[in-house]
Amino acid sequence: MSQDEGLENAAILMMSLGEEEASEVFKHLSPKEVQKLGEAIARTKAITRERVDEVVDKFSGIAAAQSLLVSDTGDYVRSVLKRALGDDKAALLIDRILQGGDVSGIESLKWMDPLSVAELLRNEHPQIVAAILVHLDYDQAADVLKHLTERQRNEVMLRVATMEGIQPNALKDLNEVLFKVLAGGDKVRKSSLGGVKTAAEMINLMGTAIEGTVIESIRNHDPELAQKIMDKMFVFDDVMKLDDKAIQLVLKEVASDSLIVALKGAQPELKEKFLANMSSRAAETLREDLESRGPMRLSEVEAQQKEILKTVRRLADEGTIIIGGGADDAMV
Repeated sequence: MSQDEGLENAAILMMSLGEEEASEVFKHLSPKEVQKLGEAIARTKAITRERVDEVVDKFSGIAAAQSLLVSDTGDYVRSVLKRALGDDKAALLIDRILQGGDVSGIESLKWMDPLSVAELLRNEHPQIVAAILVHLDYDQAADVLKHLTERQRNEVMLRVATMEGIQPNALKDLNEVLFKVLAGGDKVRKSSLGGVKTAAEMINLMGTAIEGTVIESIRNHDPELAQKIMDKMFVFDDVMKLDDKAIQLVLKEVASDSLIVALKGAQPELKEKFLANMSSRAAETLREDLESRGPMRLSEVEAQQKEILKTVRRLADEGTIIIGGGADDAMV
């Protein structure tokens, strides 16, 4: 099932529940999920009775197959990871998996549009801004950075890249720009946020024009750090590094119109990489669509390339595909 079909099914299910029940479901979704599902519901017009029945039956089947195996999943995660990895290694993952209790103010920022967050942070010290942005999703953080001045953006990214973690008690200093005082303690291990990988993910999503100035600014301060960030970055041309199986999995998740726009600005080798992993009929149709599509704005092409990169990263995070490679064959 494609991501678009899953979203449409969710929209149909929400509308079949009624306003009161649907509102309870929305309370448990993230800001991004609420936005996507809300947009899907708004796009959904006339739906046949058969389609509604199909979605409800499918949901009932999935729900019937689920059961709550443990009463406290948080304790279960801690116990299993500590047994498997030992206390030190498990702690690195447990913080990431169960994090949330001490960043309630930052969670509120996730519901705000990037421009509003940028205005809120515009006059804050770059270290404060960096400490907040590493808690946000990469794409939201990148959009916030676009609304800052070039000088502040560069200073913030330098601090993100050199950040080794944030002590929970240090988060209290952010209460002047957040909605609640954040809890923490001296004895709690610092959260593993920030660093070269985080900086690379944010810069990846800023667009090529801004990307160049940020990297150049960091290079002027620390050439070695700039190179480390660039080594971690994954841009659209790097899709060439994916194997054929990975390309095929990506194609299943990407809408054809999005792929057409993205490939308008791609290198010929990358276009052929995608075409070679499609059926002959689909490849022929894509070639015709690419040839018939007129000139497009670079911003539109980059926007669709960014969406495909999000899909690639999601599949990599799920362990479905591997991107990069190299000496440690790291998952990105």
